[in-house]
Amino acid sequence: MRLTVAQALVRFLAAQYTERDGRRHRLIAATWGIFGHGNVAGIGQALLESGPQAMPFLQGRNEQAMVHAAVGYARQSGRLSTHAVTTSIGPGATNLVTGAALATINRIPVLLLPGDTFATRPADPVLQQLEVPYAGDVSVNDALRPVSRHFDRVTRPEALIPAALQAVRVLTDPVQTGAVTLALPQDVQAEAYDWPEELFAERVWGVRRPRPDRVELAAAADAVRGSARPLIVAGGGIRHSAAQASLAALAEATGIPVAVTQAGKGVLPHGHPADVGGIGHTGTATAAALAREADLVLAAGTRLSDFTTASATLFQDPGVRFVGLNLDPYDAHKLAARPLVADAREALDGLREALAGHRVDTAYETAYRQEAARWEARVDAAYAVTAADEELPPTQAQVLGLLDALVDGSDILVNAAGSLPGDLHKLWRARSADQYHLEYGYSCMGYEIPAAIGVALAASGRPVWALVGDGTYLMNPTEIVTAVQEGVPIRLLVLDNHGYASIGGLSGAVGAEGFGTAYRFRAPDGAYTGDPLPVDLAANAASLGMAVIRARTVRDLREALAEARSATRPTCVYVQTRTPDTVSGPPPAQAWWDVPVAETATRKAAAGARDEYDRQAAQRRRHL
Repeated sequence: MRLTVAQALVRFLAAQYTERDGRRHRLIAATWGIFGHGNVAGIGQALLESGPQAMPFLQGRNEQAMVHAAVGYARQSGRLSTHAVTTSIGPGATNLVTGAALATINRIPVLLLPGDTFATRPADPVLQQLEVPYAGDVSVNDALRPVSRHFDRVTRPEALIPAALQAVRVLTDPVQTGAVTLALPQDVQAEAYDWPEELFAERVWGVRRPRPDRVELAAAADAVRGSARPLIVAGGGIRHSAAQASLAALAEATGIPVAVTQAGKGVLPHGHPADVGGIGHTGTATAAALAREADLVLAAGTRLSDFTTASATLFQDPGVRFVGLNLDPYDAHKLAARPLVADAREALDGLREALAGHRVDTAYETAYRQEAARWEARVDAAYAVTAADEELPPTQAQVLGLLDALVDGSDILVNAAGSLPGDLHKLWRARSADQYHLEYGYSCMGYEIPAAIGVALAASGRPVWALVGDGTYLMNPTEIVTAVQEGVPIRLLVLDNHGYASIGGLSGAVGAEGFGTAYRFRAPDGAYTGDPLPVDLAANAASLGMAVIRARTVRDLREALAEARSATRPTCVYVQTRTPDTVSGPPPAQAWWDVPVAETATRKAAAGARDEYDRQAAQRRRHL
């Protein structure tokens, strides 16, 4: 079959499927693209020729945002289906780097197809070519190597066959998956070749569920039986494996409490008796106290990042030991854990069977449930709205409380950065396994709006909310245009607090005094402490095609959220939040996070912050 390389690639991708638990999914459900001279005559022409039935096309506005949208789609699809992203050479390709890093860090599959400079070098250099004196074969696409789980450059037509097969292998591998990059020189894309027709036959890639090794499973069960205060830390791997029911069954059978990471929140529904909330720096006091006293931690489907472990200060029992339940041996061995390398669902089911008849002490179970109930009272206090509050701007916690009162299990919340992740992890009551969509592996400002589009495409008919602060909004609002163009009715909730509130708070804590974090005019002394900038984000969203509802008070916001939830077109709710106080604000961090503080400084704030840093850092330990 004589086709160009680009035509062959599109036809090949349209025939790839995944299968898990007897259900088949199309691997590449659509391709996002922005065209330039590096892909318009290759992949662009091939997508036109194939038609939307073979390969649907989505027009993006920013290359990084297109990757975020693909990631949102892939995560909502259980990593069984994703999107491809095509760009031109030069800045179009390098704009992919942040999105690729996000996908790889979060272990989410996405296929990147950046154009590349001429393989045949008819002219050298060409427009947007990076000239590297010591290496003639380097292009800007090489910047994607360290942030891709697999990278290849297709410099000959026949090289596409092994390259494409390897790309799909990695995309469908639950251990290795992440960003996969196939760099496509612009001349090779348009070159014709006689392809074997077998290349375009349907291929079904089974997504494995490896069972645990019997010896590792027995050792893990023995460790649980020998512990007095076990704790399960559940991460995103539970969700990726669709192991929520297995986790709940193990917790119910044994009484072991379950704390969740940002990626794992929602794997137990709010109100489950074993759920003790978020763990780590942004977590609950209940989970933090249990972690400090735990003598055994079952780390299930988590990377054990510094936020989760409170920068290696959280697990304080002198005899604490770990069991690492993970598909990836790299993660399973962290903290010198007893590894349990397996699919989460298979391992959790196996543990429940191996622990038949075993249950934690009644006093331990009663105590953590009582503490969890006390935390819920703190959430109620943070959400509370008094009669006087009705005519005032809401605090950020009250915004979440009003949303909490409105949504049901069908709603999905998308967030990634700023002060919202901390408040959400501590306060939000997840009603379904996929309601809480936090990208906190890379915590990338600008992720929320495009990711919400991807989530909405994968969860058609469900209300999808993108929660953003003003700082995040200004980073990447361009895909609002895509949502309007495609008629994707995302709900955008913009909380304007005139600056980088999260980093402003951190800056104060580390002695930097909020320097450079407020969105304000310069004062006479040169600091950004003047009046707030006259930026109208609501008007900006409206100019990009969104329906916009402005809310000034708590009463306004309650009505605006209800109106937005019932909307059938992309809709923005805009509100300026009130600075929280000690009564209505969320509880502070319940565990430390290591951000180094100046070891020597003349300013009082930095000197005091260093004293606190030294006190906290002294609690850090190596688990060996």
